[in-house]
Amino acid sequence: MRKILTALCAGLLLAAAAHADNQYKVLVLAMPGKYHYEYIPIARDSFERLARLHAFELTYTSEPAAFDGDLGQYAAVVFLNTPGEELSAPRRRKFEEYMKAGGNAMLVHRALIIPPNTWPWFEKLVGRAIGVHPMLQTGVVDVVDKDFPAAYGLPQRWLWSDEWYVSTNPYNISVKPVLNVDESTYDPAKIWPGQVATGMGKDHPVAWYHHVEKGRVFVTALGHSGEMYRDPQYLAHLMGGLYWTATGKGAAP
Repeated sequence: MRKILTALCAGLLLAAAAHADNQYKVLVLAMPGKYHYEYIPIARDSFERLARLHAFELTYTSEPAAFDGDLGQYAAVVFLNTPGEELSAPRRRKFEEYMKAGGNAMLVHRALIIPPNTWPWFEKLVGRAIGVHPMLQTGVVDVVDKDFPAAYGLPQRWLWSDEWYVSTNPYNISVKPVLNVDESTYDPAKIWPGQVATGMGKDHPVAWYHHVEKGRVFVTALGHSGEMYRDPQYLAHLMGGLYWTATGKGAAP
């Protein structure tokens, strides 16, 4: 009996030590949508592995009620394929207060799209307004800022398949691009009947960062399908962005 109690105590101490070693807490909101739902269990598994590997505490949820709690406990809030319009007006206010108090945000793929004038503050948080996008195609991504953590796991020219969002800048927000897509490597006009798509030319950012209120914001337009959340290079891209968002560290001087 004494040996059993000793083993139990040791196990509890190890668990407590592991918990104490977590560097920060992250909230990930991943809600299902019409075109984005199969990614949720895959992304959850991957984020949980990243949390164990990199020693941070993770709250992964599909329930916006998580915003009713204390957001101040989180070093970063991640909108994973979940647009801000999913939040009620009181929850929007809480998130704005969180950012004004020094909170940080990371926005992934579908989270970038919100109807104009639905929540102008969130549009400014994204830093760009997303319009139409061509069909999912394989293209080449160029690293623009090799000194930013979200690019550390990527080659200078990266072959990737995604929806290459076309964006505008209605609020004249200054952002720092991390990745651009080379429009010569896919067809920017390939879109569904009845829609029209044109490219953005040489400067077509698909990942960027900036500061909003007192917080850091990292944005990536990449991440359409579930299988992407099993790809080591894409996960390195996400982890680099998350690390900077949560800590402000990692960028080369």
